[in-house]
Amino acid sequence: MLPSPAEFLRGSAAIMAFDLSSTPVTGLPVQLCGDAHLANFGGFATPERRLIFDLNDFDETLPGPWEWDVKRLASSVVVVGRTNGLRDSQCREAVVRAVGVYRSQMRQFAEMRFLDIWYTAIDAEEVVTRLSEPAVSDRLKREAHKKTNLGALEKFTEVVGDGYRIKNDPQLVTHRTYPVPQCIDEVWSLYRGSLAIDQRVLLDRYRLVDMARKVVGVGSVGLRCFVALLLGSNGQDPLFLQFKEARASVLETHVGRSAYANHGKRVASGQRIMQAASDLFLGWTRCGSVDYYVRQLRDMKHHVPIEMLNAADLAEYSALCARALARAHACSGDPSQIGGYLGPGDAFDEAIVKFAVAYADQTEHDHAALVKAIRNGRITAIEGI
Repeated sequence: MLPSPAEFLRGSAAIMAFDLSSTPVTGLPVQLCGDAHLANFGGFATPERRLIFDLNDFDETLPGPWEWDVKRLASSVVVVGRTNGLRDSQCREAVVRAVGVYRSQMRQFAEMRFLDIWYTAIDAEEVVTRLSEPAVSDRLKREAHKKTNLGALEKFTEVVGDGYRIKNDPQLVTHRTYPVPQCIDEVWSLYRGSLAIDQRVLLDRYRLVDMARKVVGVGSVGLRCFVALLLGSNGQDPLFLQFKEARASVLETHVGRSAYANHGKRVASGQRIMQAASDLFLGWTRCGSVDYYVRQLRDMKHHVPIEMLNAADLAEYSALCARALARAHACSGDPSQIGGYLGPGDAFDEAIVKFAVAYADQTEHDHAALVKAIRNGRITAIEGI
């Protein structure tokens, strides 16, 4: 959270949830992402091997007010824009564009059949073609085809004896003692049971070879996370699964407890509701008192480098994120009521712009306070990990 206000915002979902809890809402619930900032959208492959663009982080998902996701997304647009050196007028234009797309898309969904809404998806190629900066689009194209299970085999493993082993990368990937092997049979049985029958058949063709602990994400540092290497018919048939700890959503204090006793199931279920297509191996499990959700480590996943976005691309990318968010909300909420509230005019758009600018100001203030506290020794920070 230290490098910039944008990184601070990424790691402060709990703070913003508290701030949003006192704001007015319409009382129209949807399945919330809970952390819908710009960096939590990206591309990935569907089970049919089609590349699409969508939300891709659901650690905080819970049913709640649709406005909260919209406000977090809009605030992140301003914070990222400022961090990238853009003028406030350019940041405001990007927010207006994004919220306008959310509003018009929701009103369009109100006229569509529910099945047609569910089948709607954003092709990842559209993201590439709509971003003008060649360095951004070229990076996206390269990433998509490198981040596969075979690519991960080359990057994360080493040959030991006559087999493969996950490479230690001190501070980030280690084979230090961890709790999963102590209850591996239970972990695997629960995970397997969370999958559909056809997915179980596929999973059973692989054998577990190795497991290691892996440090993850800005907002997830400190959570237990493990990478499992499985092999199929030979050494060139790898499957990497990520077991990530799932705790109570930061929204729970403000919207009520989850309907699921297992927070891994909460995350996976919310993801299945909100995404146009989800990971073939998405599931959940438990080890002792710790809940986990499970997914492939890398399945042609790629992210737009938001730190490289110029003014035009920030507006385009923000609009694509807003479009994906509208679809996700329309799948669980009532697009007719939300679209009716938003109306055909831009009054809502302008209100969100004011909120986003004010919240960006507060985020910069909070980030500066964090930097000062670290410099004064009130908070200890380890940098460069």
